[in-house]
Amino acid sequence: MASIDSSDHDFLKACRCEPVSRTPVWFMRQAGRSLPEYRALRKQGSILDAIKKPEVSTEITLQPIRRYGVDAAILYSDIVVPVHAVGFGVDIEPGVGPVAVNPFKSADDLKRLPDLNPEKDTPYVLETVKGCVEELEVPLIGFAGGPFTVASYLIEGGPSRSYQKTKALMFGDSKLWGSLMERLTDIAIQSLLSQVNAGASAIQLFDSWAGALSPSQYERFVFPYSERVFSQLRSTGVPKIHFGVGTGELLTLMSEVGADVVGVDWRVPIDIARGRIGMGKAIQGNLDPALLGGSWDAIRLETLDILNRIGSAPGHIFNLGHGVTPEVDPDVLLRVVDLVHDFRIET
Repeated sequence: MASIDSSDHDFLKACRCEPVSRTPVWFMRQAGRSLPEYRALRKQGSILDAIKKPEVSTEITLQPIRRYGVDAAILYSDIVVPVHAVGFGVDIEPGVGPVAVNPFKSADDLKRLPDLNPEKDTPYVLETVKGCVEELEVPLIGFAGGPFTVASYLIEGGPSRSYQKTKALMFGDSKLWGSLMERLTDIAIQSLLSQVNAGASAIQLFDSWAGALSPSQYERFVFPYSERVFSQLRSTGVPKIHFGVGTGELLTLMSEVGADVVGVDWRVPIDIARGRIGMGKAIQGNLDPALLGGSWDAIRLETLDILNRIGSAPGHIFNLGHGVTPEVDPDVLLRVVDLVHDFRIET
């Protein structure tokens, strides 16, 4: 289990809506191509190759902690690592993202998604978690891809704008859709449990592309599977975060699947998002990552607006509305961290 004492860390306190000494902050994709030290270490080669080298992925996970002083680390990995590890046939193409060589089309393809045995299939992930926990003085966040988002990559064959093939399967063969989602749910559960057992202090379920769905589609085709993931993690006692992009109309449903924290993107003001999520749940977000390439005055004003909208209410973790892009100047992120940490509500 995690070695971090939850009573000492603002990030974990905020996840539980407890009082904090200052607003905690971390960034999705804080470890990655925006950092010169990352580029120097990675150089050439596949992301999957780097993930399979614990000494490399541990160092990459630690880099933004040293540079920014953020309040949590997130494991350097990818949401398709588990399905890659069990042999489905997924790669990560530079500039594209996850790509399935032979997309999921029929019941025969379920054979390519056997049960995940983390100790056998992803030992490098567990070794990285353990290595990070030994070095870190802040909590480590483990993660998995939401069943819907992983399914969309396997069905579409890569990133999609319309999710036409995914929705065709959802509506055209709901039995096969259910079988696929059950497999991916089982894989997500086993992956997350193994990360917690290796020492992760919190977990995040990235259902990044759930915003492609209407509320009724989400409730029928996704909700039961995400709910089962969180249900199976409940006994671990670690905080559970649920995040998706473009999910403004889904926030109420997403808050009901069993997570302790709901991550929101920049499309909905954070106070309105909090109203949709409801009290008793923490909220994470929601600076527009595209603003990080603009003027500091604009970034500062938007950051302060988010913090002021939250006010003194407990349970806020500052983050971006999605991941850090490669073009972002690391010094800008450092200034954001300092601004958030220095912020105080006037009483």
